[in-house]
Amino acid sequence: MTRLNRALTIAGSDTSGGAGMEADLKTFEELGVYGMTALTCIVTMDPLTWEHNVTPIGLDIVEKQLKTIIEGIGINAMKTGMLGSAALVELVAHTIDKYQLPNVVIDPVMVCKGSTAVMVPEAAEAIKELLVKRCDIITPNTVEAAYLTGMAKVETIADIKEAANRLHAMGAKHVVIKGGERMLGDEAVDIFTDGETFNEMASKKLKNAYNHGAGCTYSAAVTAGLANGLSMQAAVCQAKAFVTAALKHSFELNNFSGATNHTAYKKFGVL
Repeated sequence: MTRLNRALTIAGSDTSGGAGMEADLKTFEELGVYGMTALTCIVTMDPLTWEHNVTPIGLDIVEKQLKTIIEGIGINAMKTGMLGSAALVELVAHTIDKYQLPNVVIDPVMVCKGSTAVMVPEAAEAIKELLVKRCDIITPNTVEAAYLTGMAKVETIADIKEAANRLHAMGAKHVVIKGGERMLGDEAVDIFTDGETFNEMASKKLKNAYNHGAGCTYSAAVTAGLANGLSMQAAVCQAKAFVTAALKHSFELNNFSGATNHTAYKKFGVL
């Protein structure tokens, strides 16, 4: 009987299907991992304006979901997504400690796509104080990396390396910072470090790609790789290839949004 390795995502639901736990579960499935989710909120959109509305899930329900998954089934790796309050971040930190969870991936979701404003400052501060030091790897974009490290900006490769060193000094065992479209130049460079050496992963920026859900997909791919027993660096390299393929073959959803293509990595191969 085939037994799949198992991964947990603690994340919100994106009703449009492009990001959040929907992106996480699609990524887990594509990489051969059985995915489970502890839902933190439900995000809906106005069909006429695409304005977002966030409905939180009660902490007691989140805790019951976590008990179901961790005590009732067990996991090989886990990741976080949208954590909308300091109390929720505290619950996640307590859960990591209580169960000594393996392969903890923290995706510090703090800003909306195309924005630099932190959505929930109290939650962002709690992530900084409680989750950075508990993670096996943290996967911020450049805006999130700047916030977490107190840097004025993170734009160049030198900036990214400095931010990565600071995050490692704060307790993160490994760090990958996603340069993405905000980086200067023609390449999207992601930089991974274990605190001793750096690995630069570059790909050409993809013009007109729909990148909604790319960050969730990236961290979910890292989580899946770890659940399947890959080394940290191998899991990150696979994630970079997975999300690059997903972006290259992204597609339009409606007049407001498009989505990364989670089937692209298997369907079209490594780019």
